[in-house]
Amino acid sequence: MRLIFMGSPEFSVPALRALHDDGHDIVAVYTQPPRPAGRGKSVRRQPVHEAADVLGIPVRTPTRLRNNEKEWDHFSAYHAEVAVVAAYGLILPPEILNAPEQGCINIHASLLPRWRGASPIQSAIRAGDTESGITIMEMNEGLDTGDILVQQSTPILPDDTASSLHDRLATIGAELIVKTLGSSHIAIPQAEEHACYAPRLTRQDGLIDWSRSASEIDRQIRAFTPWPGSFTSFQGQTLRIGRAIPSSEAVSAPPGTLINDQLHVACGQGSLHITHLQKPGRAMMEASAFLRGNPLPKGARLG
Repeated sequence: MRLIFMGSPEFSVPALRALHDDGHDIVAVYTQPPRPAGRGKSVRRQPVHEAADVLGIPVRTPTRLRNNEKEWDHFSAYHAEVAVVAAYGLILPPEILNAPEQGCINIHASLLPRWRGASPIQSAIRAGDTESGITIMEMNEGLDTGDILVQQSTPILPDDTASSLHDRLATIGAELIVKTLGSSHIAIPQAEEHACYAPRLTRQDGLIDWSRSASEIDRQIRAFTPWPGSFTSFQGQTLRIGRAIPSSEAVSAPPGTLINDQLHVACGQGSLHITHLQKPGRAMMEASAFLRGNPLPKGARLG
């Protein structure tokens, strides 16, 4: 099939490679422009850009598609049968959505209509969902509101982080998009009454509120690994929390209080044993190693 692929982050790369390996004629890849990244803020190309170069596929990196007639002309000139979109990052205007013969289809990392929007993986873990999955859907002008072609679920494991679930869903998405293009499917409208939205995350979302239950904070830590991370403060210093074990056993200390000298912290309900943490300028480390050089005594308050 003659197609255009549109994606940017690591999540999109397995799908691009799978479509290429399946023999599809990928006439162009659209991805976000190179941007500063990392501590040195050096300009880096998107993972999809790097993968497309290896595969020898032409790459386009427009900064916008809305009100961009020149890019509409480029896109239409490819005469694609379909465009496959996976975490591209730009809103597609009608001129793009309607250009391919069979329209645009999207690989979305949730079981739509649950968790439409920008952070479906993180939102599912944080909410305590027991499953997630991939939806292949026809695209329209709404935010993840198109008709569903096919879905595949996967359980969310008790120790899943956004990183581990991301990798599993990326693999499922790659396999599912190949199967979808290789067969016919009846498009099914989404059940609007079950729709909910996953907001765009910011760094500030990672601030831990110790008045929440231990299980809620544990889900936040796992949901925000690796980004934006979860953090608290101690004596004016920011501490990034990498991993913790929740306990539902009742404690009497105020939320945020260290109930022993082994990093067990009182929460609104239960307590949290911090097992991995990081201070500014240092690597993430196990709690035992951290405490050897940074004792946090019983009775101290976090946050």
